[in-house]
Amino acid sequence: MAELPTLFADGVLEASIRHGVARLKLAVQDGDGKPSPSGLLVIPLAQLPGVAGTITRLLREVEAKAREAQAAAPAAGGEAAPDGPPAAFRFQG
Repeated sequence: MAELPTLFADGVLEASIRHGVARLKLAVQDGDGKPSPSGLLVIPLAQLPGVAGTITRLLREVEAKAREAQAAAPAAGGEAAPDGPPAAFRFQG
């Protein structure tokens, strides 16, 4: 199986829809904290609800895992769990 290109983004610079295609210009923060383009995500408009739904389900899963970790921390010795999602887990939409 061929290796897929990896795009990292910590934001979206702009989003538009033209000719039935959604285009999201992805961004990363540069050394000064300013957004810099990192890639372009292009999704057929008909597929946008499915892609958005998968991302929404992933976010809900991350939130659930974070709540589980916070709930388990007091039982594991009284220390508060660190804020944020778990370091890693797999989700298949």
